[in-house]
Amino acid sequence: MQNTTKIVSTIFKLGIVNALLCLLCFLLIYRIGNLQVDVSFLILSVFICFIVSFIVLYYFYYVQLANRINLLTEKIRQRFLTKEIPQKQNQLEEPDSLILLENKVDYLIELRQKELKHFDNLDSYRKEYLGNVSHELKTPVFNIQGYVDTLLNGGLEDETINMDYLKRAEKSIDRLIHIIDDLETITQLESGELHLDIDTFDIATLCKDIYAALELNAAKRNIKLELSKKYDKPVYVKADKFRIRQVLVNLITNSIKYGNDNGTTNIALNYLNNDVVIEISDNGDGIEPQHLPRLFERFYRIDKGRSREQGGTGLGLAIVKHIIDAHQKSIKVQSQPKKGTTFTFSLNASEEG
Repeated sequence: MQNTTKIVSTIFKLGIVNALLCLLCFLLIYRIGNLQVDVSFLILSVFICFIVSFIVLYYFYYVQLANRINLLTEKIRQRFLTKEIPQKQNQLEEPDSLILLENKVDYLIELRQKELKHFDNLDSYRKEYLGNVSHELKTPVFNIQGYVDTLLNGGLEDETINMDYLKRAEKSIDRLIHIIDDLETITQLESGELHLDIDTFDIATLCKDIYAALELNAAKRNIKLELSKKYDKPVYVKADKFRIRQVLVNLITNSIKYGNDNGTTNIALNYLNNDVVIEISDNGDGIEPQHLPRLFERFYRIDKGRSREQGGTGLGLAIVKHIIDAHQKSIKVQSQPKKGTTFTFSLNASEEG
């Protein structure tokens, strides 16, 4: 009602202005032509001009223009928009059609700009990802090619190098298989094809088992694998045991690979509300602050040379994040150079197994 009154008032004013302009034109014509002015005729002419102007403007604006604008805004809403458009400040509670159209178009432009930026980021990410995959696969393939060529060109008969080169080729093949397996895993996680097998288990026992399995690797660098306490009682969680084992193995293996000799890797389990918080910390070199935001990206490496020397695929932490995300939880990392790194994530606690 308020909008209709505003429209009629505007058209009424425009009609008056148009009638006054017509009156001025009549007066000029009579004056230039030295004609006798009939006052009643002028009044009737001005009145007719006002009525005609009012009807024409009302029909054009309210019936034609406003209806077309309303139809256009409705098409925009149905075709592009999925939620209500936020109103601007100092805007009437019932804005007219032009204001609504302006708001919708502004919102649509902003939405499309965000989408274009998102697509640009995806395209840049895709190119970087393909480049990283190509580089990671080329390294072991070229190594295998070099070893096989050497053996075929007489090295197979040389007992001083044949077994050594075969073992090196085998190591490169294992690395290639590892990369492919990690790529398959992360693809399944991202596409939602990999479903979690949620079960209740004792995560303290799982940590102890992983420590026992990785003890030899840690001993090579004199790294101690410790629990913050004995955990004589079970610490039950509800999660996919196989995937959580994958997370823990990855994080502990990283702390062994990139930690300092004679260092320590520690796991702490604590209850927080209805969750069990798992902290894996080491006293290694730590991570520079600029690397932390990108740490969980696929193929992102802090020290590329050292990472490849250690045999990592660059996909481990990305897989870890996807697994934790699939459990509807989050993982965080805190690190200080020369002081060490701590990875923290949580799982749903369970009262019994």
